[in-house]
Amino acid sequence: MTGVDDASDPATRPAPQYGEYATPEQQRAAIRQPAASPPPRDHVPPAPAPEPSAYTPGRPMHATTRAAQPTRRADRAITLVLLAYGLVTVISAVAQLWHFAEFADTWMRIAGIDGEFTNTAQGDLWGRIGAALLVLGWVVTALVSWRMLLRGRISWWIPLVGAIVTYTALTACLMVPLFGDPAIAAHLVR
Repeated sequence: MTGVDDASDPATRPAPQYGEYATPEQQRAAIRQPAASPPPRDHVPPAPAPEPSAYTPGRPMHATTRAAQPTRRADRAITLVLLAYGLVTVISAVAQLWHFAEFADTWMRIAGIDGEFTNTAQGDLWGRIGAALLVLGWVVTALVSWRMLLRGRISWWIPLVGAIVTYTALTACLMVPLFGDPAIAAHLVR
């Protein structure tokens, strides 16, 4: 043989035992490859560049391919439909709340309460506060939803949570003049 140790010859070398591995020198000798010079001690290997299809600015790189990234079309559509429905609801509710006495009379008739709403001064004040709160709640919900959509995050739940929070606060505002009315208070005491 030509300068290669007989131990590296596969025919004369014994089979490796379990857990026994060849050193890099033995591997190079077995495939007859010259030894490469070791890298300098201060050498830092370059980081691999991200794949162009997997990188989106402002978004963490979790997926390695575009196919692994979920589409957001359905989320966008659901979010926009919920916001549109909320806008129609807000516009119709603001018109009713601005004239709170009419709203309260209708509510009393539906609830089966005899009498007429007489707490009009407090009703007008709290009705207008409720209307402003409703508009503000929708605007905040729309802005947060829009930001989430621009970031590519799931946002269908934001209009739902915004509606729950806004209508809970609105209900508290409307209960003040309604329960302050003598006809409603008399009906509840019965």
